[in-house]
Amino acid sequence: MPRHQRGKPSSSAPGGGSQRQLRVGELVRHAVSDILSQGGVHDDTLAGHIITVPEVRMSPDLKLATVYVMPLGGQDTDIVIAALDRNKKFLRGEVAHRVNLKFAPDLRFRVDERFDEAERIEKLLRTPAVQRDLTSDSDDNA
Repeated sequence: MPRHQRGKPSSSAPGGGSQRQLRVGELVRHAVSDILSQGGVHDDTLAGHIITVPEVRMSPDLKLATVYVMPLGGQDTDIVIAALDRNKKFLRGEVAHRVNLKFAPDLRFRVDERFDEAERIEKLLRTPAVQRDLTSDSDDNA
């Protein structure tokens, strides 16, 4: 293997990160979701919402964690992101206690768009044109 390629993360790994990034991201995801579900953050906005944490993406140096969140029902996303940003320092400290890393990663909160994308694809699959194509394909196979 050439020297310039040795030690670089594999782009073929799922999620676009190395195994280490994926593993640490999953640990941080569990820590953040536990903190939020147990009511560890004393914030009225966060206490009034059930928040899902479907994914955490880590930077290659593991110093930045992008936490993708979605409030139940997909409502008040801006308010929830603002509340998480207000409590970022507390959450970072709690993650540092729960996940054994050399450095506690900075947390960056983003809305998870995957649910909206999945709904858009479902609507496309239910359109008459797609249904017609699907029924004609199954007639050809029979």
